[in-house]
Amino acid sequence: MITPGTEITQEQRDAALALLQSWDCQALRDMAQDSAGAAFAPETGAIAFENIFARLWVRPGLDQRARSLLTLGILIGLRAEDELQIHMMVALANGVTMQELEEVVYHASGYAGFPAANVARRAAVAAFRKEGLID
Repeated sequence: MITPGTEITQEQRDAALALLQSWDCQALRDMAQDSAGAAFAPETGAIAFENIFARLWVRPGLDQRARSLLTLGILIGLRAEDELQIHMMVALANGVTMQELEEVVYHASGYAGFPAANVARRAAVAAFRKEGLID
């Protein structure tokens, strides 16, 4: 269990780094490069790494595939297009198929609304094109 306000452990840090390396995709590399030398809010990447990847993604209780599907649902509801591009590719790396990603978008249209699902579709298309997965 994680106590709020405690430092992440080296084990959490190492597990998060290994996870990020396993998700090698252009959208993630673009995000890392963008935040690396940021002139504004340069600590954003470090905050995301520690609070999201080292604290949440490496927790027991859900496997990476389930975390990907859950994350996509949340991001679709938020219409978080940049993060959706990253997490569409992360989901593929975590074993979610393209057909399942399509179903996630279709299913989200009923709960988050068509505009949110359409943002997710556009984000997926952009990410898949960057990776050469679709024309």
